[in-house]
Amino acid sequence: FGQYLSWFQTFIGDYDGAAASFSIAQPAQPDDALTPLGSGWHAKPPADVILELAKDRKAVFFNEAHSAPVTRTLTIEMLPKLRAQGFNYFAAETLYRNDENLNQRGYPTPESGFYINEPLYGEMVRTALKLGFKVIAYDVENAGAGDPRELAGAQKLYHVFKQDPNARLIVDAGFAHIQKTGKYLGGSSMAEFFEKMSGIDPLCIEQTMMIQHARPDQDHPYYTAIVDAFHMSRPIVFVDGKQTWTLKPKEYDLSVVFPPSPHNDLRPDWLSLGGLRVAYPVAGDICRGHFPCLIEARYANEGADAVAADRTLLNVIQPGADLAERVLSDHGTAKSRLFLRPGKYRITALDRSNHVQTSREVTISASAKP
Repeated sequence: FGQYLSWFQTFIGDYDGAAASFSIAQPAQPDDALTPLGSGWHAKPPADVILELAKDRKAVFFNEAHSAPVTRTLTIEMLPKLRAQGFNYFAAETLYRNDENLNQRGYPTPESGFYINEPLYGEMVRTALKLGFKVIAYDVENAGAGDPRELAGAQKLYHVFKQDPNARLIVDAGFAHIQKTGKYLGGSSMAEFFEKMSGIDPLCIEQTMMIQHARPDQDHPYYTAIVDAFHMSRPIVFVDGKQTWTLKPKEYDLSVVFPPSPHNDLRPDWLSLGGLRVAYPVAGDICRGHFPCLIEARYANEGADAVAADRTLLNVIQPGADLAERVLSDHGTAKSRLFLRPGKYRITALDRSNHVQTSREVTISASAKP
């Protein structure tokens, strides 16, 4: 229940709430690699390292934690760089195959997939479309859990290469779907099936283990030590010459360490996508006294059916609370911020009955500061 709740919390931009509802603890385990601290490993920004590793690869697989969209941020940032390197297909988990017009339309709708309803997931697919990737739906969820789903997904990905031998593919998938060896749900992972049938060794980037959890005791001990040592504000990876560090050496090629997110009532800074998006403040006046209030921003050149570029929820309160509590209870003033790329947007405020209280058009300047 907590996991399902967390997904829907991410859909409305409540990332702190999602983390509190569901988080997979990452304790130290016997198959962990040795710590990268004090043993010849050097911290590096991920982009250059991943590009170097990917330059001769035909497939790059990124994983994500569905309840922690911070694990989608680096993938979005890497898409333009990998496109420039020649990658031309993008596949994402739970995209629906019945949205046959996705590539022609150029933007995702809620009918394009399940996780697509989370704004950063939508931005990931939207970015791929704008860059000229052919976006494909590979996931076969109704195949069943375990091997049937993993095998069916791998077959869909392999079909890309059967149709286009020159294809270069990026895949976004959850958790251990991309592990290269070992048991997964009692069988094999999608990545392992894919490599066996295609002969292609995918570059597998692990992004779900070295992250901040809702409770500090759920963080991996290495993560705590790395954060204490580096005080980083951006993701890092570790290299030693041509070697790359991963927490699970036989399962992945590289582990990404994401910085912690200090508690901030105005939403986490990682939503800026490393400076690609800027903060746009919103306040309770846009809600005309109707709380709770969902504020959405959509690209002005996309339809009303588009997945929002960003969402935030103002002043979540108990039903029946009086006006003073609506403004003051646990939330201070009703304010937040959206994170948006430079461009034109339609911003709407919806009340709890999904009625539009306010709608306005705004332009986010390229010179705006986060």
